[in-house]
Amino acid sequence: MDGRTRSEIKPGTRVRVVEKQNQRTGQLTEGIVKQILTKSPTHPHGIKVMLDNGVVGRVKEIVG
Repeated sequence: MDGRTRSEIKPGTRVRVVEKQNQRTGQLTEGIVKQILTKSPTHPHGIKVMLDNGVVGRVKEIVG
């Protein structure tokens, strides 16, 4: 799952996100979703979330 559909992501889901400053390098940060920030049902670059450690980024992968 690639993280472009809001319904696939719930608080407590383990995901890998790319932070704004890492978009060029594509460096991913793994964590647990605390809050979903994107309101629309889908987003072409990934749903924006806040992780439980405070990191904000767009979901690139949902960890199974």
